[in-house]
Amino acid sequence: MAEAMTGLSSPNTPDLAEAAPGTPPLKRQKVEQDNGNSEIDIDKILDMLVKLKNRPPSGQSCYLPLETVTQICERAHHIFSEQEMLLELEAPLNLCGDIHGQFHDLLRIFENGGYPPSSNYLFLGDYVDRGKKSLETVCLLFAYKIKYPENFFLLRGNHESPSICRIYGFYDEC
Repeated sequence: MAEAMTGLSSPNTPDLAEAAPGTPPLKRQKVEQDNGNSEIDIDKILDMLVKLKNRPPSGQSCYLPLETVTQICERAHHIFSEQEMLLELEAPLNLCGDIHGQFHDLLRIFENGGYPPSSNYLFLGDYVDRGKKSLETVCLLFAYKIKYPENFFLLRGNHESPSICRIYGFYDEC
């Protein structure tokens, strides 16, 4: 998977009507286009990572090639840079914080709260360090951000900085 992705298309759905009161807002999904380059298959990556829930926590490791991880990070960075710094979000919304590389716990959060796009999420930072599956955690969160940028939000915590990552383990994990 040594492909590079240079951009995202507009959502594949027209302007959506509002959802019925008391239900989650209707979802919009970004669609990857092939602009002469191969695309990463976000659905395949999500399936691969989410299927790890069927394994015991000790067996929830997953190999993603460096090129794929780099592309996920670049695509997520592109989406973050296009969005406003001040998020004005509406309920219903699941708030989550301090995952700290606990990939198994992250999968349980989705099991209990609903997987995107059926539920909206705001993660409050500290995705890495301390836990043994920080890379899987970040890849899953970024993949959902890429697929559902209007309904899946990630804030930066103090552990998303180089100095803290070097102290608490994410730097070594990578």
